[in-house]
Amino acid sequence: MKSVKQVKTEAIFHNIRALADIPSYYKHNQLVQGIINAIDDQAIQKGDRLPSVNTMIKELHFSRATIVKGIAELIDRGIIGSQKRLGYYVMGGESEKILNVALVMYNLDTFEEQFYRNFRHELKKNVRLDVFFHHGNIETFETILSQIKGAYEMYVIAPIPHPKTKELLESIPRSKFLMFDRYEPMDGVFNHLTQEFKASTYRILGQLAPKIREFEEIIFYHNPDSLDPKEMVGSFKKFLVDFKIKGRVVRNYVPKSVEPGKVYFTLDNFILWEIMKDIKAKNLKFGKDVGVLSHNDEPAKEIIGITTFSTDFSIMGKRVGKAAMNREQVQETLPMRLARRNTL
Repeated sequence: MKSVKQVKTEAIFHNIRALADIPSYYKHNQLVQGIINAIDDQAIQKGDRLPSVNTMIKELHFSRATIVKGIAELIDRGIIGSQKRLGYYVMGGESEKILNVALVMYNLDTFEEQFYRNFRHELKKNVRLDVFFHHGNIETFETILSQIKGAYEMYVIAPIPHPKTKELLESIPRSKFLMFDRYEPMDGVFNHLTQEFKASTYRILGQLAPKIREFEEIIFYHNPDSLDPKEMVGSFKKFLVDFKIKGRVVRNYVPKSVEPGKVYFTLDNFILWEIMKDIKAKNLKFGKDVGVLSHNDEPAKEIIGITTFSTDFSIMGKRVGKAAMNREQVQETLPMRLARRNTL
């Protein structure tokens, strides 16, 4: 039967070896993060002694210089201490003195920059943040997750709606995982601060129904190949039927095709600015000759006076930042709000 000391020593080496395939890791990174992971998993605790340098060299086949460099970093970070003749030991039973956080986002559009700035503001000075962008590409998403797996104490991830997403995210320990932005279902309980599109879109369109009825029809530009939430199309169609309003879904906007008597609804900022430019060129009046509805509010839309409905990305950034720092247990859907302005 193995002693408690043997079990803990084996757990340390297991956690270190588990990081061997991370491409971005040097061996001393592997040693440092492996010991941190062993602490986070409570395989070793405050006061527990680490294997000697000679034992680490023998078991891991790392050089003495690599072992010494890794131990020096752990000492500098306050995670382990040393005692003459007795070796190295765990200082505090927790590794939060420096918190390595991976933030995985879609891209850095204007509204996502609002999220990022507020998220970053909530992080303490002892946080090292690395930011990755998947651009809605599942191959890029998979590559990022394979490269960062095991390298961070906290993973804050905006997932992609894709059949492979669940499997990829299941590999991250739930205690270190926080989903934000889009919601993707996973088994069991997991932490998330996310949006909801289906019911919110229907509810907000219903609020706008009296104004929309002042126009001939509403056109929703939605490309099924885009990253735009597909559930919003069903909500839009249900709204048309339930409120007896004329409307249609169109894949692409044709430049200079704006006409009076229409409400133009888009989630795509490139289409939005093209529509706005064409309305101005034809001397049509916003809110009277034509209506415009956009998604994902941001300062430029507020200044111009574009009616939007959106989650508040500044609030989302703050909430996600606090939850990541405090390791909160949180399962929350952030509300979608309508901002009525000149265009509708």
